[in-house]
Amino acid sequence: MSGLTLALSKGRIFEETLPLLRAAGIEVLEDPETSRKLILPTNRDGVRVVLVRASDVPTYVQYGGADLGVAGRDVLHEQALAQGGSHGLYQPLDLKIARCRMSVATRADFDYAAAVKQGSRIRVATKYTEIARQHFAEKGVHVDLIKLYGSMELAPLTGLAEAIVDLVSTGGTLRANKLVEVEQIMDISSRLVVNQAALKLKRDTLRPLIDAFAAAISA
Repeated sequence: MSGLTLALSKGRIFEETLPLLRAAGIEVLEDPETSRKLILPTNRDGVRVVLVRASDVPTYVQYGGADLGVAGRDVLHEQALAQGGSHGLYQPLDLKIARCRMSVATRADFDYAAAVKQGSRIRVATKYTEIARQHFAEKGVHVDLIKLYGSMELAPLTGLAEAIVDLVSTGGTLRANKLVEVEQIMDISSRLVVNQAALKLKRDTLRPLIDAFAAAISA
C-alpha cells in the first residue's frame, strides 16, 4: 500500500480510529499529543496521517489534500447543507466510532414545548447553524440563530439564547450546568470519507484499506 494520505482530527476520533488502522496492518508511529508534527508517519511506506481540525477533514478530502479521512456525521451533514445538500465525498462506511447525539437543550425551568409551537420564534445558540435552521424549519418554528464555537451551555444561563443545539455524549456537562436535553435531532458517529478522484486513481491501494475497515467493524 503506498501513496495514501489519511486526514484525522486529534482526540476521540484519532484514538478510536487506531484499532481500525491496526486491523489494516497500519501503525501510526508518533503520538499526536506529544509530537509537534502535523504529518505523522506510519509503518507503511507512503501511508501518512495528517492532523487537521475536525471541521476541516471533509475539506481536505474533498479538495485532494488527503485521499481519505474520518469525520463525524455532524460535520458532514452541516457542511453538506451549507453547500446545497452535497459535498461530493464518497462515504463507504459508518465506522461506528465517536458515538454521541445532537440535541436541543434548555434551562430546566424553560417551557420548551410552549416555545416551539407552530409559528413561534426562539433564539438558539449553536455551532451547527445549518442543522439547527433545518430542524426548526421542519417544525414550523422561526429561529434566531447565534453562532458560537464553545461553552455552548453558557448561552441559556446568561440569557444569550433560550436553547442550544449541541453534541451530547453522557449529558454530564448539561446536568452540571442545570440544563436538560429536550429534543434529540440525530444520532452521530464517524464516517470514512474518500476523495472521488483518489477512489479511481488509487483504487488498488484504497480498496484493501476500506475492506479491512469494514471487516474490523463487523468483527
